[in-house]
Amino acid sequence: MRKDLEYPFDPEYILKKSKRIRKELLADGSARIKKRIAVLGGSTTHDVIRILELFLLDQGIEPVFYESEYGQYWQDAMFGNEELDAFHPDIIYIHTSNRNITNWPAPGWDRAAADAALEEQFGHFRAMWERIREKWNCPVIQNNMEEPFYRLLGNQDGVNPGGRTAFVRRLNERFAEYAGNTENFFLNDICYQAAAYGLDAWSDPFYWHMYKYALCLKAIPWLALNVSNIIKSIFGKNKKSLVLDLDNTLWGGIVGDDGVENLQIGQETSMGQVYSEFQSYVKSLKDIGVMLNVDSKNEEENALAGLNHPDGVLRPDDFILIKANWEPKSENILKIAAGLNILPDSLVFADDNPAEREIVRTQAQGVAVPELGSPEQYIRVLDHNGYFEVTSLSEDDRKRNEMYRANALRAAEQASFTDYGAYLESLHMKAVIRPFEPLYMARIAQLTNKSNQFNLTTRRYTQTQIEEAAQDPSCITLYGKLEDKFGDNGVVSVLIGHEGPDGAAAGASDDAAPASDSAAAAPDSAASVPAGASSGRALHLDLWLMSCRVLKRDMEYAMMDVLVEKCRERGIRAILGYYYPTAKNGMVRDFYGLQGFEKLREDESGSVWRFDIPEQYENKNHFIEIEK
Repeated sequence: MRKDLEYPFDPEYILKKSKRIRKELLADGSARIKKRIAVLGGSTTHDVIRILELFLLDQGIEPVFYESEYGQYWQDAMFGNEELDAFHPDIIYIHTSNRNITNWPAPGWDRAAADAALEEQFGHFRAMWERIREKWNCPVIQNNMEEPFYRLLGNQDGVNPGGRTAFVRRLNERFAEYAGNTENFFLNDICYQAAAYGLDAWSDPFYWHMYKYALCLKAIPWLALNVSNIIKSIFGKNKKSLVLDLDNTLWGGIVGDDGVENLQIGQETSMGQVYSEFQSYVKSLKDIGVMLNVDSKNEEENALAGLNHPDGVLRPDDFILIKANWEPKSENILKIAAGLNILPDSLVFADDNPAEREIVRTQAQGVAVPELGSPEQYIRVLDHNGYFEVTSLSEDDRKRNEMYRANALRAAEQASFTDYGAYLESLHMKAVIRPFEPLYMARIAQLTNKSNQFNLTTRRYTQTQIEEAAQDPSCITLYGKLEDKFGDNGVVSVLIGHEGPDGAAAGASDDAAPASDSAAAAPDSAASVPAGASSGRALHLDLWLMSCRVLKRDMEYAMMDVLVEKCRERGIRAILGYYYPTAKNGMVRDFYGLQGFEKLREDESGSVWRFDIPEQYENKNHFIEIEK
């Protein structure tokens, strides 16, 4: 990630150098997913889009934008137009502000009159949101409202029913309630953003009256970063792990030199309190699924002693991997990524030492390395960068550290076995493999937007599309949960296929799933069907993915066995699989071959595979007990 786009950044530099930054980003060779983003504005949005593009490119998303005419957000949403209809947005961002409130209360109004105005104003937005959901069925990001820049009633403006401050707060509550009850609807909290930036500066009337900007020019990068964080979270581009230095990062002092008893941590000194607050913040990240790891130049014994400090908040078992040695931190952090079976671009590295940060930034490319500043700023820098932005939070997220710690135990036990089959037998694995169920719809949708390495088509689904697939009688859907003696891995595999003519040109059809980020529609396979193949129905696999944390444990074979069973129940005699290559999923290039499929065709866009289900199918899974 680019240093000049990491918070704290220089907004004037970004605004002035945006063309150069964009050119450099597009030329850096990064693999990016392409997304169509419609921006419907209640104010001037050109510069918002210009800067938003930079942050998205830096986060691995190449956007194409539709921009509404000035102030036409409601008309475009409600009535559409030829350009917007043809655009087919993947996401819609509604950039409105309190400048777009048209039904303000007045001083002296009673509660009933203020309530009526609130319902009318909220109804204006709700009707628009419902129309978008009905017409485009894509995720929506909606600004809430910043508080007014003046208070006619002074400090009572937030209390009196006729106060504008009170009205905005109540309207924001209604927005939040709607967001909490509506799938694929997300709030961009400009109320918080304006407060963090400084409301007087954010709402400077000069920019509205001169340019019809809803915020000052220099605040646009701050707004754009926040919007980009929501978008990258929706499309599975969040970071997954925070890797921490120890000395002068988690505590004040150097444990090897100063001794544990002299470290600054705890409530006895002001600086000790700073480090305690930071440790508390870090520990709370586990609750949203962030994996914690250590990369420190230290003797391991000293590192563990520091983490066991009686006044510390974090303990050794809060971390999955602790790399405390004298190897270069850039090498350690790459080993941490490998140990977790994730890519380096899923990591954030926090270290107080500028030299160490620069080494990791240059030698472990893809790792996010924020400029932490002084210890008092550590929380703000990590938090404002939005590396771990939450747009959905599943039970599996909350248990992620526990799951990966259990994986470390599995790896340690595997090392003690000379026979891999005996190791798998020792795990006493049990799996639940069933058609999609309501309890797991959110997690399934989340997996489709996160899993990249073991994802054969890299198709992305909203929860609504997952629910539609589950209800579609032409589809076969399967999810797989896996547990063993070390713990429950949660939902780790997802499969969607649709019935179609055997050898049909459509392959993985567009009506069954959104287009792949990495390829066009499935190749025309009609010419590739072997002579004598059935002209009946076949199952075309739109999606097959699996979490890499359960690789090589026979889960893929267990899924195949159940898939074959479901096909036979429907009288389907052939399965057609599709692989679309990306920068990240090369590991599954020959996956279908390992499952017994025959390769029909391969070119630069991907490959097509076929499996004819035999009369006597022999199960491939031998180590997992299946519950259906």
